[in-house]
Amino acid sequence: MSRTPSTPRTLSHSRVRRLPLAGVLRPGKPSDIWFKPASSVVVATAIPNLTLLAIGRLDLVMYTMAGSFCALYTHNLPYAARARALAGVVVGMLASVGIAMVAASLTTSAVVLVAIGALLAAAQKTLCDATRIGPPGHLIFTFISSATLFAPQAIGQVPGHLALTLGAGAVAWLVGMAPALIRPHGPERRATARALRAAAAYAEASGPGRERARPGAAAAVHAAWQSLLATGARTAARRALERLVIRAEEALAAPAAADPAQLRDWAAGLRGTGAVPRPGDVRPEAEDELLGVEAELAAGSAKGSLWRRLGPGSPLLPIALRTAVGCALAGYASLALGVGRPYWALVTAASLYQANVTLTWNRGVQRVVGNLVGVLAFAAIVPLAHLSQAALIVCCLALAFGAEALIGRNYWMGSVCVTPMALLVTEFARFQQPGELILDRVVDTFVGALLGIVAAIAVTNRRAADHIELAIDATDRARARAEQALAAPLTGPDPLRPARRGLTAALVDLRTAHDAAAGEWWQRALPEQRVMVAEQAGHRTLAATVRGMEHGERGERVRV
Repeated sequence: MSRTPSTPRTLSHSRVRRLPLAGVLRPGKPSDIWFKPASSVVVATAIPNLTLLAIGRLDLVMYTMAGSFCALYTHNLPYAARARALAGVVVGMLASVGIAMVAASLTTSAVVLVAIGALLAAAQKTLCDATRIGPPGHLIFTFISSATLFAPQAIGQVPGHLALTLGAGAVAWLVGMAPALIRPHGPERRATARALRAAAAYAEASGPGRERARPGAAAAVHAAWQSLLATGARTAARRALERLVIRAEEALAAPAAADPAQLRDWAAGLRGTGAVPRPGDVRPEAEDELLGVEAELAAGSAKGSLWRRLGPGSPLLPIALRTAVGCALAGYASLALGVGRPYWALVTAASLYQANVTLTWNRGVQRVVGNLVGVLAFAAIVPLAHLSQAALIVCCLALAFGAEALIGRNYWMGSVCVTPMALLVTEFARFQQPGELILDRVVDTFVGALLGIVAAIAVTNRRAADHIELAIDATDRARARAEQALAAPLTGPDPLRPARRGLTAALVDLRTAHDAAAGEWWQRALPEQRVMVAEQAGHRTLAATVRGMEHGERGERVRV
């Protein structure tokens, strides 16, 4: 059994990495499902807002909006998993809003409320990253709970307001689950199509371009398996999708033999609700290969994974500390400047924190640019919004749709719509002076962005390189297990497929750990050579496992 060639560990010395400006504002391609969260949040928000308009209680919109915004989440998950995850989002929102309401009813001290808001933001950031709930992550929770902290509240009102949030959250859950009635395997089909397109792009690339495309293609294939095997009965449609993912894996293992056009044709055939394309060269033993994968995933995915991501030594802890410190600094600076809404500065700081300082800096630039353009958009929109309360609702719904349509292209573009929407939300109780709102928002944007980035630089993450070492060791162990499974005679349940998927996951985690550490502003030199060697050896073993499954190679010692 081969081992990764030994290379000396990199000597520890620190260096400062340059914070970039080029390309930070460049638009990218939109998400292939951008319209799903956009339309969902519009429907989930319109139903309670129009109900409140009908009864003349638009002053309660803040509480229903907390539940309505849950409709932004979980659109990438299969519906069985989505039902649980979206319910968890609603519960998390209830907890966040409930804590904020109780705190607001017990104290009016802005100093205390900023501290609570900063701690809440850190907890929300950590839990969203640990559960991998996906976009928009913690930001919606922090926006809603921070605004609630500074809204006048009596303790006797808390149950009724929480009931409004729960009711709107139930509407959001129904809206999020409704597409299952029309396209029950839609998320799995999309994930499989992404894997096929990524494999086709990898097969077409050459030289350094192929090396750059490989991590993304491996991650897309891994995500497709996670989607297919996460939950739910393994129906005939799921089995057909699994066969297509196998073809994507084979393209990664032998790109020269792959047919990119065929891969893309299969991906195109997954649109809509028609039959899943069936490769013409399905092998007779394919059914046997797919047996047991559901049990495999159930056995291998759940045990303590959340605790490992939250426990001592977790890479999430430095980011949580940055969030708490940055939000507190921003909130207190806003108070010192006499701004009437310090939670805007707090939310600005909370929105910045990404996996490393470089990405946090990028988000800071995007946030400032987006907010400045957004306040100009607010100045243009507010005369229309002030025509009536119905016009105010329509403007907010249009901005919510626009935010989701644009934010996938670049964060600053989405902020152009989010900023005026956030300003208009403050006017549901009563119309206010636009000039005052604009000034407060501009000041809080600069304060929150500046102090948020300062906190990210000041709270160092020196353990990021250690996580790379751990990821290299995990990759080596996963590769060894895959080689053992490939060399073992087939006398019972086939261990090769779970071993191969474990190696794929380890390679994806290694690339994630490397990219996170590479963007830290102050960090010791990284073990680049060891990462490269581990990745190359791991992908060679992956190729051997696919060949072994295809040709039935067992019982011989593998040389890779």
